[in-house]
Parts: sequence; C-alpha cells; structure tokens
Amino acid sequence: MELAAVGCICNNTCVYEIEFSRSVEKDLAGFRAFDRARILKAIEEQLSGEPCVETRNRKVLVNLIPPFEAVPPLWELRIGECRVFYDVHDTDGIVYVRAIRRKPPHKMTEEIL
Repeated sequence: MELAAVGCICNNTCVYEIEFSRSVEKDLAGFRAFDRARILKAIEEQLSGEPCVETRNRKVLVNLIPPFEAVPPLWELRIGECRVFYDVHDTDGIVYVRAIRRKPPHKMTEEIL
C-alpha cells in the first residue's frame, strides 16, 4: 500500500513527478523548437517510470560535483547529443531536472557542466 502514496498506477509502475530547475528554461532556449519538443518528450518517457534504473541512455555519475544544486547521486540521461542532469527523491516521488546541455563528441561530461 505504500506504493499508492507515491502515485502508482494499476500495474504497480510508479509515476514520478518531474520538476525543472529555473535554469533549465535558459538551457532549453538554446535549442531549436523541434529539439526542445524531442527532449521534453524523452524526459517524460524516460524519467516518469523508473528514473533510478541504469539503462543504455541513463547512468549515475560517480565522483562528479556539479556547479548547480543537486542531491547525490546525480544522474545523466542521454538524448542524442543532449545530456539531461537530474536527481531523484524516492520518498517524495519527484525527479528534479537540474540542467540540460549539448555535448559535442569531443567533450567530456565535466567540461559541459
């Protein structure tokens, strides 16, 4: 019954609420409208179900100290050449999107933060 408290649907898949930091609006402004829509759709699809499960496009960032406020562990979601940085509060059922950056192939994650 505890799962119902965090907004689970009938097949016991928890639905997380997604909240964006204020800086994300500025980050998204640098993308074309088509890319913004694709990024926001991917965030909803990838992070509303199981945001703390590593997949081909999601990974936890170890030993990385971001220049923005985040509660460890910090996660990275890969959407094409874009990277979405987020953290998760399991007890509240909330995913906090902290930053969205474009990552060119020749740069390291630390360089784009």
